[in-house]
Amino acid sequence: MNNTNSAGITRRGLFGVFAAAAVTAAPTYANTFGFLKGAGDIRRVKMYSGRSGETVDAIYWIDGKYVPEVVKEISHFMRDLRVDATIAMNPANLDIIAATHHLLDVKEPYMLLSGYRTPETNALLREHSRGVARNSLHIQGMAADLRLQSRTVSQMANAALACGAGGVGQYYRSNFVHMDCGQVRTWHG
Repeated sequence: MNNTNSAGITRRGLFGVFAAAAVTAAPTYANTFGFLKGAGDIRRVKMYSGRSGETVDAIYWIDGKYVPEVVKEISHFMRDLRVDATIAMNPANLDIIAATHHLLDVKEPYMLLSGYRTPETNALLREHSRGVARNSLHIQGMAADLRLQSRTVSQMANAALACGAGGVGQYYRSNFVHMDCGQVRTWHG
């Protein structure tokens, strides 16, 4: 029996988050972030892009170190598809994405709606939506807009907020959650 609370987080998963957070923090950002490492001494991201059809299921952290080649592969996956431009994604954002996914206790990969955006793409999106920030962290490779079919926006946002790191935007009408590794804050779009 899978016992979940109203946020969609299993009791076992929640206990694991508190235990992991008490024992460890991301080493590179130890003074800034205090969230779980993931499963054991590895960190993994699982995403797919509805636009490109591409998928990524990669372990990007092993034994206390980021794997540069894998972070580069994930960065390419999270590129601005409108102009096929890539930037090095901030690994701290990958940690938030991985920790939230682990906390939600799902096998389903995230659907990536938006990762890196060039300044030009961001400006174009800003013309069509008031929810796009002028100096978006997407431009710096520090943000991702994500969706899960099996979880609500509230469930995803609650899991991201439990990580205690970065910004969490809840977009109910568009059915996605923004996660970034900037200042800790939350908003509704």
